[in-house]
Amino acid sequence: MRIAIRSVISAGLLGLSALLSVAAQAQTAYPSRPITIIVPFAPGGNLDVTTRIVGAELSKILGQPIAVENKAGAGGAIGHQALARANPDGYTLLTTANGSFTVTPRLQQGKRPFEAREFAPIGMIGITPQVLEVRGTEKFKTFNDFLSYAKANPGKVSVGHSGNGTTNHIALLQLEEAAGIKLNIVPYKGSGPALSDLLGGQIDAVVDQLPSSMSYLKSGKLSPLAVTTAKRAPDLPEVPTFVEFGLKNFDVSTASGLLAPANTPPSVIEQLNKALNQALQNKDVADRLIGLGSAPTPMSSKQFSEFLMSEDAKAEALEKRGLLVVE
Repeated sequence: MRIAIRSVISAGLLGLSALLSVAAQAQTAYPSRPITIIVPFAPGGNLDVTTRIVGAELSKILGQPIAVENKAGAGGAIGHQALARANPDGYTLLTTANGSFTVTPRLQQGKRPFEAREFAPIGMIGITPQVLEVRGTEKFKTFNDFLSYAKANPGKVSVGHSGNGTTNHIALLQLEEAAGIKLNIVPYKGSGPALSDLLGGQIDAVVDQLPSSMSYLKSGKLSPLAVTTAKRAPDLPEVPTFVEFGLKNFDVSTASGLLAPANTPPSVIEQLNKALNQALQNKDVADRLIGLGSAPTPMSSKQFSEFLMSEDAKAEALEKRGLLVVE
């Protein structure tokens, strides 16, 4: 009998020990290991550049290494799908943009590649103007030169962008509609490859965000023709807007932010949001982003979620106008 009792007690203690071990692991402070941030486009583009700047500061704040992993393709869909499949533990995140999050799913045939409900918004990083740019030696010296040639030669002007469904793509579709022109629109797996082809003379122009183009613009290798926002970009004050050229109500910009998989613990989302906003308020980080043409925009996870919902409504309106062509 004593042996039996001892066995029961021993088994109970082992069980209790196991439960305490599990509880201790569950209570381990987040984060306790490295974090990966997926960038759904090729290296060298707007999201890649801003993610690496912000990620370095996040690493300091959170006390863990942060790796940036580029998963390019399908206008950002491949990267978003990878995040949706990741464990909802806060160790795999993604930098999204308003176009790839709301427009890309609408450009696919059949089932959408991902749904908004598969993600938990963390917070916004920044808002970035876009620019229509050409090589410094290009025949188009002004936007009016570009427009006149495009009207006289439908489909003959090739303009690259960072991927179908991105705000760069949307800006070109709206430019065609507003200006009454037909362009040869060429999609890439990110701004980096598009800029490489523009510099090499394979295409005539690119619509890109300022962070990934600013160094080329400053060096004179590329020349800006017009910006896509309603007001002039602070970093390109001499460059007119499309609105100034008579394209009424033209206002397209890129908003970037962080996402986690759905069902990530709210406490983890809150911690990541606080860390992100702290990073954006760091003077060095803010100055670097502003220097690249991106305005840091801290907000709560709820505010970022509401922003994405409003962007989704805009994408639906574009779809109803027939601007989003299913490929």
